[in-house]
Order: sequence, then structure tokens, then C-alpha cells
Amino acid sequence: MGTAQIVTLIILVIVALYTILLYNGLVTLKHNVGRAWSNIDVLLKQRHDELPKLVETCKQYMQFEQQTLEKVMQARAAVSTAREAHNVPALSSAEGSLRTSLGGLFAVVEAYPELKADASFKTLQARIIGLENAIADRREFYNDSVNINNVRIEQFPDVIIAKKFGFKAFELLRFKADEITDVNVKTLFG
Repeated sequence: MGTAQIVTLIILVIVALYTILLYNGLVTLKHNVGRAWSNIDVLLKQRHDELPKLVETCKQYMQFEQQTLEKVMQARAAVSTAREAHNVPALSSAEGSLRTSLGGLFAVVEAYPELKADASFKTLQARIIGLENAIADRREFYNDSVNINNVRIEQFPDVIIAKKFGFKAFELLRFKADEITDVNVKTLFG
């Protein structure tokens, strides 16, 4: 075997190893996005299970606020549908509606001192608020994972491997501008 053949063979081995490293890196990124989504999914399921308990507790006190309770349950159903379909844009919109309806519910609760003092309500409210905070944290991790994946599949030479093996970009979990601004408390009580 001549020197030129050995050099060619070494170059081919290096290119093959480099291609394998790039491919494995992209696979890792893809699975990180999936893992991040699963983390959000678990929290959304937990909150989904807690909301009917909260609404049921509120029904005992809030006989004249059925519309507020129905909005929470409708928003809950929309989040569940979007989550099960892995529809990130629909989930973003449904999450905004759920946050708004929960904000309205917690504002209306202020008019019911007995409900605010109820131990079951306090526990459920604290649990849901904790889940909301955890969802926000996991959303940040998910979006970071998506961003890293999306940048890598557009960078050279990763883009070659990404296109050849069908690696796709993921969508960020975003909220509309009006859903992330401060709540106007006057409108909740108005």
C-alpha cells in the first residue's frame, strides 16, 4: 500500500469519524428537546388534575360565579387538547387563556373570605401556583433546548448531516405579548 493510499484512507477515516460525531451530537440535541417537552408535559398533566379540585372547592362558596369557573375548565380542556396533540402554537395560546382565567378566578376569590380561609382551597391554590412556576422554569429549559437544536441544524457542517438525515427544527413555546405583560388589576375587578 502506497503513501498516497494510506493518506487517503486516514482522511476517509477522519471524515467518517467526524460525520459520526456530528450525527450523534444532533441526535443528542433532538432527544434533549424531547426530554424538555416531557418535563413540561408532566407538569401540565399535574396541573390538569388539580384544576377540577380547585373548581369544585370554589363551587361550594361561589354559587354566583359559574361563568368564571366555566372559563377555567374550558381553558383547561384547550390546554389538554393542545398538549396531547403536541401542538406548540395551540398550547401557547391555550396557556395564555388558562392564565387569564385563573387570574380572574383568584381575583374573584377575594370577594369570598370563607373560601380564602378554606384549608383545601389554600392548599390547591399553593399547589397550582407552584406548578405554574415550575412550568415557567421548564418552558425556559425547553426553549433553550429548542434554540440550541435549531442553531446547530443550520450551522455548517451540521446542516449537511441534518438535511441528509432529516433533522428538523422545533418550535419555541411562546406566549403572546399581552399574555406576558403585567396584569391590570383594575380590569379584573371592574
